[in-house]
Amino acid sequence: MDALTTARPYAQAAFEDAQKLGELKGWSEMLLSLAEAVIHPEVRAVVTSPRFPKAQIEKLMEGLLGSQAPVQQRNFVRILVENQRLLLLPEIVSLFEALRAEAEKTVNVVVDSAFELTAGQQEKIAATLKARLNREIKLVCKVNKELLGGIVIRAGDKVIDGSVRTRLGEMATALA
Repeated sequence: MDALTTARPYAQAAFEDAQKLGELKGWSEMLLSLAEAVIHPEVRAVVTSPRFPKAQIEKLMEGLLGSQAPVQQRNFVRILVENQRLLLLPEIVSLFEALRAEAEKTVNVVVDSAFELTAGQQEKIAATLKARLNREIKLVCKVNKELLGGIVIRAGDKVIDGSVRTRLGEMATALA
Protein backbone atom coordinates (compact mmCIF):
# COMPACT_ATOMS: atom_id res chain seq x y z
CA MET A 1 0.00 0.00 0.00
CA ASP A 2 1.42 3.40 -0.90
CA ALA A 3 2.01 6.17 1.62
CA LEU A 4 -0.73 8.49 0.31
CA THR A 5 -3.38 5.76 0.59
CA THR A 6 -2.30 4.97 4.14
CA ALA A 7 -2.10 8.68 5.09
CA ARG A 8 -5.52 9.62 3.66
CA PRO A 9 -7.71 8.52 6.63
CA TYR A 10 -5.39 10.29 9.09
CA ALA A 11 -5.45 13.49 7.04
CA GLN A 12 -9.24 13.27 6.75
CA ALA A 13 -9.64 12.75 10.52
CA ALA A 14 -7.29 15.64 11.31
CA PHE A 15 -9.12 17.87 8.85
CA GLU A 16 -12.54 17.01 10.28
CA ASP A 17 -11.36 17.73 13.84
CA ALA A 18 -9.68 20.97 12.81
CA GLN A 19 -12.74 22.10 10.86
CA LYS A 20 -15.11 21.32 13.77
CA LEU A 21 -12.89 23.35 16.08
CA GLY A 22 -12.44 26.18 13.55
CA GLU A 23 -8.68 25.62 13.80
CA LEU A 24 -7.56 24.79 10.25
CA LYS A 25 -4.62 27.20 10.40
CA GLY A 26 -3.43 25.93 13.80
CA TRP A 27 -3.61 22.30 12.70
CA SER A 28 -1.79 23.15 9.46
CA GLU A 29 1.05 24.71 11.42
CA MET A 30 1.21 21.82 13.90
CA LEU A 31 1.22 19.14 11.19
CA LEU A 32 3.84 20.99 9.16
CA SER A 33 6.19 21.45 12.11
CA LEU A 34 5.88 17.76 13.09
CA ALA A 35 6.40 16.67 9.47
CA GLU A 36 9.57 18.76 9.32
CA ALA A 37 10.71 17.19 12.60
CA VAL A 38 10.20 13.56 11.53
CA ILE A 39 12.21 14.00 8.35
CA HIS A 40 15.16 15.14 10.48
CA PRO A 41 17.59 12.16 10.59
CA GLU A 42 17.95 12.06 14.39
CA VAL A 43 14.20 12.19 15.05
CA ARG A 44 13.59 9.67 12.26
CA ALA A 45 16.11 7.29 13.86
CA VAL A 46 14.29 7.46 17.20
CA VAL A 47 10.74 7.05 15.86
CA THR A 48 11.71 4.08 13.67
CA SER A 49 13.88 2.30 16.25
CA PRO A 50 12.36 -0.74 17.96
CA ARG A 51 14.60 0.03 20.98
CA PHE A 52 12.48 3.01 21.98
CA PRO A 53 9.11 2.21 23.59
CA LYS A 54 6.05 3.96 22.17
CA ALA A 55 5.62 5.87 25.45
CA GLN A 56 9.07 7.42 24.98
CA ILE A 57 8.36 8.33 21.35
CA GLU A 58 5.04 9.83 22.46
CA LYS A 59 6.86 12.00 25.04
CA LEU A 60 9.30 13.16 22.34
CA MET A 61 6.43 14.12 20.01
CA GLU A 62 4.55 15.87 22.80
CA GLY A 63 7.74 17.81 23.53
CA LEU A 64 7.82 18.88 19.89
CA LEU A 65 4.14 19.86 20.06
CA GLY A 66 4.64 22.02 23.11
CA SER A 67 2.67 22.16 26.32
CA GLN A 68 0.11 24.60 24.88
CA ALA A 69 -1.11 22.14 22.21
CA PRO A 70 -4.84 21.38 22.40
CA VAL A 71 -5.88 17.93 23.64
CA GLN A 72 -7.22 17.00 20.17
CA GLN A 73 -3.79 17.56 18.60
CA ARG A 74 -2.07 15.57 21.35
CA ASN A 75 -4.57 12.74 20.86
CA PHE A 76 -3.97 12.78 17.11
CA VAL A 77 -0.21 12.51 17.61
CA ARG A 78 -0.75 9.73 20.17
CA ILE A 79 -2.72 7.76 17.54
CA LEU A 80 0.07 8.28 14.97
CA VAL A 81 2.62 6.97 17.49
CA GLU A 82 0.43 4.03 18.50
CA ASN A 83 -0.10 2.98 14.86
CA GLN A 84 3.52 3.71 13.87
CA ARG A 85 2.45 6.31 11.30
CA LEU A 86 4.70 9.24 12.23
CA LEU A 87 6.71 8.88 9.03
CA LEU A 88 3.51 9.53 7.07
CA LEU A 89 3.34 13.11 8.39
CA PRO A 90 4.65 14.69 5.13
CA GLU A 91 1.89 12.91 3.16
CA ILE A 92 -0.70 13.77 5.83
CA VAL A 93 0.31 17.45 5.54
CA SER A 94 -0.05 17.37 1.76
CA LEU A 95 -3.52 15.79 1.90
CA PHE A 96 -4.63 18.04 4.79
CA GLU A 97 -3.57 21.16 2.87
CA ALA A 98 -5.50 20.00 -0.21
CA LEU A 99 -8.63 19.52 1.93
CA ARG A 100 -8.08 22.90 3.57
CA ALA A 101 -7.66 24.68 0.23
CA GLU A 102 -10.87 23.09 -1.05
CA ALA A 103 -12.79 24.09 2.09
CA GLU A 104 -11.44 27.64 2.07
CA LYS A 105 -11.92 27.97 -1.69
CA THR A 106 -8.28 28.91 -2.13
CA VAL A 107 -5.62 27.75 -4.52
CA ASN A 108 -1.86 28.06 -4.25
CA VAL A 109 -0.46 29.46 -7.47
CA VAL A 110 3.22 29.40 -8.38
CA VAL A 111 4.31 31.87 -11.05
CA ASP A 112 7.71 31.37 -12.65
CA SER A 113 8.91 34.38 -14.60
CA ALA A 114 12.13 35.33 -16.33
CA PHE A 115 12.26 38.59 -14.35
CA GLU A 116 10.95 39.92 -11.04
CA LEU A 117 7.23 40.74 -11.33
CA THR A 118 6.04 44.13 -10.08
CA ALA A 119 3.30 44.35 -7.44
CA GLY A 120 0.90 45.56 -10.15
CA GLN A 121 1.67 42.57 -12.39
CA GLN A 122 1.19 40.19 -9.46
CA GLU A 123 -2.16 41.80 -8.59
CA LYS A 124 -3.32 41.55 -12.21
CA ILE A 125 -2.37 37.85 -12.41
CA ALA A 126 -4.09 37.13 -9.07
CA ALA A 127 -7.26 39.01 -10.09
CA THR A 128 -7.43 37.26 -13.47
CA LEU A 129 -6.93 33.82 -11.89
CA LYS A 130 -9.47 34.59 -9.15
CA ALA A 131 -12.08 35.37 -11.81
CA ARG A 132 -11.13 32.34 -13.92
CA LEU A 133 -10.89 29.78 -11.09
CA ASN A 134 -13.50 31.33 -8.77
CA ARG A 135 -11.18 30.93 -5.77
CA GLU A 136 -9.01 33.07 -3.56
CA ILE A 137 -5.46 33.06 -4.91
CA LYS A 138 -2.31 32.59 -2.83
CA LEU A 139 0.43 33.74 -5.19
CA VAL A 140 4.08 32.67 -4.93
CA CYS A 141 6.39 34.26 -7.50
CA LYS A 142 9.77 32.85 -8.48
CA VAL A 143 12.38 34.05 -10.94
CA ASN A 144 13.54 31.43 -13.44
CA LYS A 145 16.22 32.81 -15.80
CA GLU A 146 15.89 29.77 -18.11
CA LEU A 147 12.50 31.03 -19.34
CA LEU A 148 14.07 33.87 -21.40
CA GLY A 149 10.80 35.81 -21.11
CA GLY A 150 7.12 35.36 -20.31
CA ILE A 151 5.67 33.39 -17.41
CA VAL A 152 4.58 29.88 -16.41
CA ILE A 153 1.64 29.65 -14.01
CA ARG A 154 0.93 26.51 -11.97
CA ALA A 155 -2.40 26.36 -10.11
CA GLY A 156 -2.99 22.89 -8.68
CA ASP A 157 -2.93 20.54 -11.65
CA LYS A 158 -3.40 23.35 -14.21
CA VAL A 159 -0.39 24.81 -16.03
CA ILE A 160 -0.51 27.93 -18.19
CA ASP A 161 2.74 28.20 -20.11
CA GLY A 162 3.29 31.61 -21.64
CA SER A 163 7.07 31.41 -21.70
CA VAL A 164 9.19 32.53 -24.65
CA ARG A 165 11.15 29.29 -24.42
CA THR A 166 7.99 27.21 -25.06
CA ARG A 167 6.88 29.51 -27.90
CA LEU A 168 10.29 29.16 -29.56
CA GLY A 169 10.07 25.38 -29.19
CA GLU A 170 6.61 25.39 -30.80
CA MET A 171 7.91 27.50 -33.71
CA ALA A 172 10.86 25.16 -34.22
CA THR A 173 8.51 22.17 -34.31
CA ALA A 174 6.16 23.93 -36.74
CA LEU A 175 9.06 24.82 -39.09
CA ALA A 176 10.61 21.34 -39.00
